[in-house]
Amino acid sequence: MIRDNTPSDPYDIFDAWLKEAEEKEPNDPTAMSLSTVDETGMPSSRMVLLKDWDSQGFVFYTNYESRKGEQLIAHPKAALMFHWKSVRRSVRIEGLVEQVTSEEADEYFASRPKQSQIGAWASDQSRPLEGRFELEKRVAKYAAKYGLGKVPRPPHWSGFRVRPLRIEFWQDGPFRLHDRLVYSANDVKPGDDVKQSGQWNTERLFP
Repeated sequence: MIRDNTPSDPYDIFDAWLKEAEEKEPNDPTAMSLSTVDETGMPSSRMVLLKDWDSQGFVFYTNYESRKGEQLIAHPKAALMFHWKSVRRSVRIEGLVEQVTSEEADEYFASRPKQSQIGAWASDQSRPLEGRFELEKRVAKYAAKYGLGKVPRPPHWSGFRVRPLRIEFWQDGPFRLHDRLVYSANDVKPGDDVKQSGQWNTERLFP
């Protein structure tokens, strides 16, 4: 798609590539690495799952009291990367971070399996754990508490949206002569719709 063409809308490329990955990638095609920084500028990366996306950005959910949650709230910039080995493609995204609305978080939390909802209450994510039994006790505690009714969303559990300032598409080429196509946004502020404003610049990079 990107070897001979430069589509005006990077989201069209992402949509096509994600759909192909969902057909051919055996496990977790929505898995993406998330990189954040702490107060010293030290980077940290981990894998999360993409739960929603549109021209406003890419959404994932987590415990706001976790290490990544605290870092994103303190330093609201992040980098994402999708690597689809089965189709030999990757996408890199860098951008600003916003918290999703309470309505968005409530809707997504309600769609999760009940055991996952209980797990969100039971896990003090990123905190020290003495042993597996401690976690299992907490799961049993909240399972008993919410076993017969609706599980409310924990106040510390919600989502983040990464609003891209830069999106790079990479696809494998013969003899390591890969294709790299970059979309960069100019003068974008939180709340702007990059797709509608037509502010994407494009360039190709040497592999």
